[in-house]
Amino acid sequence: MKLFTPENTELIEVTSVTSHKDGVQVQGTIMGTMPMKAVLRPHELRRGLRFVTPGLAWTVLKMLFKRA
Repeated sequence: MKLFTPENTELIEVTSVTSHKDGVQVQGTIMGTMPMKAVLRPHELRRGLRFVTPGLAWTVLKMLFKRA
């Protein structure tokens, strides 16, 4: 999975998402060269849920069926 900037340049490429003793570990590269590992902890996941609005949930559902 890749995340892009608004200018359509690659920012992060996620290569794996695995279980970690403290939560969920995300591994990948930033800007194509710098390796990174990040851990999403349970309390941060709960804090992030406040960003999920009905409109955003609808957009994500539509994206699942949209062609690239």
